[in-house]
Amino acid sequence: MKKITATLIAGLFATAAFANSPAPAPAAAPAAPAPAASTQAPQKAPQEVKAEAKQEVKQEAKQTTAASK
Repeated sequence: MKKITATLIAGLFATAAFANSPAPAPAAAPAAPAPAASTQAPQKAPQEVKAEAKQEVKQEAKQTTAASK
């Protein structure tokens, strides 16, 4: 029982120390943000993504069946 009490008290001290610590300094803002259009790749429609995934799965299935023969 003494170990549990000691652990709880130590936890309370740790919590109090963490709560009283100063907040970290905010990050500096970038000087000139880049245009959003040049930093992001164009988004594909969900149907295109599904079609590409199906093609990849079919190709992998063909390769595994050909390798096992």
